[in-house]
Amino acid sequence: MTLGFHIFNAYHNDERTLESSLVWLSGKGPTIPNYSCERQGKSIMVIGGATSELTVSMGTLLELYRFPQVTYGLFDPLLNDSVQFPSVYQMASRDTSLPLAMVRLMLHFKWTWVGLVASDDSRSEKFLRDLQEEMVRNDVCVAFIHKIFTGLTEDKIFYSRFLKKLSSSTARVIVIYGNTDTLLTLRFREVPSAIVYRMWITSSHWDIAKKPGYAYFDNFHGALIFADQTSKIPGFKHFLKTIHPAKDPENIFLQDFWNSAFGCTSEIGKGDGAVCSPNASLDTLRLSYLDMTMSAQSYTVYSAVYAVAWALHEMFLVRSEMGSNSNGNNSAIYPWKLHSFLKNIQFNNSAGNLVVLAEKNSVANYDILNYVTFANDTEVLVKVGEFISEAPLGQEFIIQQKTIVWPRTWGEPLPSICNKICGPGFHIIAQEGKPVCCFDCAPCPQVQISNQTGKDQCMKCPEDQYPNRERIHCLPKRVTFLAYEETLGMALASIAASFSLLTALVLWVFVKNKDTPIVKANNRDLSYILLFSLSLCFLCSLFFIGRPTTINCLLRQTTFGVMFTVAVSSILAKTITVVLAFRATRPGSRSRKWVGSRGPISLVVFCTFIQVTLCTMWLFLSPPFPDADTHSDPEHIILECNEGSLIAFYSVLGYITFLALGSFTVAFLARNLPDTFNEAKFITFSMLVFCSVWISFLPTYQSTKGKMMVAVEVFSILSSSAGLLGCIFIPKCYVILLQPQKNTKKFFKK
Repeated sequence: MTLGFHIFNAYHNDERTLESSLVWLSGKGPTIPNYSCERQGKSIMVIGGATSELTVSMGTLLELYRFPQVTYGLFDPLLNDSVQFPSVYQMASRDTSLPLAMVRLMLHFKWTWVGLVASDDSRSEKFLRDLQEEMVRNDVCVAFIHKIFTGLTEDKIFYSRFLKKLSSSTARVIVIYGNTDTLLTLRFREVPSAIVYRMWITSSHWDIAKKPGYAYFDNFHGALIFADQTSKIPGFKHFLKTIHPAKDPENIFLQDFWNSAFGCTSEIGKGDGAVCSPNASLDTLRLSYLDMTMSAQSYTVYSAVYAVAWALHEMFLVRSEMGSNSNGNNSAIYPWKLHSFLKNIQFNNSAGNLVVLAEKNSVANYDILNYVTFANDTEVLVKVGEFISEAPLGQEFIIQQKTIVWPRTWGEPLPSICNKICGPGFHIIAQEGKPVCCFDCAPCPQVQISNQTGKDQCMKCPEDQYPNRERIHCLPKRVTFLAYEETLGMALASIAASFSLLTALVLWVFVKNKDTPIVKANNRDLSYILLFSLSLCFLCSLFFIGRPTTINCLLRQTTFGVMFTVAVSSILAKTITVVLAFRATRPGSRSRKWVGSRGPISLVVFCTFIQVTLCTMWLFLSPPFPDADTHSDPEHIILECNEGSLIAFYSVLGYITFLALGSFTVAFLARNLPDTFNEAKFITFSMLVFCSVWISFLPTYQSTKGKMMVAVEVFSILSSSAGLLGCIFIPKCYVILLQPQKNTKKFFKK
């Protein structure tokens, strides 16, 4: 049995499509529904519907007759609704993986700022939604969306707006999607004033090669096309090379195509062109006329024809087995009886591929083709990659970047981004109200670096490293502490040693002149204790200089606390002694027993015992220890002593402050006693200096870091000790050494 066919035009509006369908159903005369003036009884199926809209338009009428309709356009899930479209069958594979395939291509070339152009139909709307969702999942942003409306081929304002949007956008990559007929709106136009070179990404359903002869279509040079993978049909190329109108004179379609493609006429005297050469062959035509490889849409039509044949074959087999046509007359075929066979059809076509209909369509795989044009107005499609939907994750996308020919003026794959990529040393900051691809570049924070371009976040250097000035890489931190070898450490150590020696000399002067009135009058035992403790106070500052060790850390604050407690408590005892000495001169005073040396020394021992107890508890509960501060100074690792317990540390300082304030208060109250035996004025001034130094020490100590913190404490120790030494003992030494005539009982009596 031989299958024949009729070809009817399909138009881009419902009225003309219905009219064409009625012409087929009722004949070339008046189109009367449900009436045929020609014999249409042998028509069993319609193969058509390049778009969903055409399929729906024809299906509305064909469904009245329950004619099966096999569509060869893009797969549309809406048409799979068996309730709305029970007689429609789709041949095309599901293209649900096309958005994923395109986004994988964008990610491969780091194109994150992409424009979208699509025809205004339901199928393209769904594609745009799916593509945008996939782009959002992979942080690829939409630069603009432009929809092309069917039937606006004469609207120059519409076209100029599109060109303006295209040229003003910073997106170098444009995805264009739709069917060839709809997108003709973009193609048959006057040449634009400015050529805009972009990388176009499209599917094979928009046939770039079918272009008009305008020069501006060189814009599409280098475009990448996702074409449905098809297998080679055996004998197809041989058929194209051998086919000729002379061999098939009844094929009027071949004759018309031949005359148009070769610009010739088949008969002498007809037309203005030359007579067609008998040796002409289709394989010499340009790509714009004929592709020697079968396109995806042609492959679908090819499979649809075979599906019809297989369905008929199955139906005849059933009839034969049932014996319903024993006379061999198989002409009485009702189209609606084919539905049961079409729904269950499954066969391998001549290319060896499995063909199924209904809801069993497989997911499409894609070849990535590169559209290349040449100066001699020829073009070629070159396969540069593929996308296999069923392949394992990470292996589904293959691209041969070196074989790609890029658009004019490119020469290499250029980025398509909303903003300039942030360089090393900077990180991305999102712009409020704009897509994630549009951002600002901000320098990395002080302690962080970025050694790559386009980093969302900077990273911290290891604790023993710090960022360089450009914040591109990390440098090793230098270890620092208050060392004897550096100028500051050497100066402080020299000052401490010098003042300690000076204090020892003053002590020697007092011991040598211990029997003189001025030494006796100021309680020489307490003076000896005070001078000795001051000498040790100067020396204890040396524990703060040098590399911190466990011994240094344990001794520096405790030694300082105990020595200063001895010194300040000695001054407190001297002040109280002065007050008691004047009270003891009154008749019947009980203060005489406290004026001797035992009482003041007992006070010094008691006050010192309290400080020793505090220090002992500190050392047992939370002792100081060597530590490395990697955070205070970005370029240095500061070796220091961690005080362990800050409460204990400030308790030691607070106790010394309490004794100093007590000494200052008592000395201030006793300042107006007779001068002969009174050193309260000197003590008052010395305590004023002492308290001023340590009051200013606290905020300064808290505001400094590293070795300068240690230097501040050493300076406070030295200056406060020097203040005590100078204010209390220098005037006495002046009298003892330079004015000995005043150091007599006779002078004191005066």
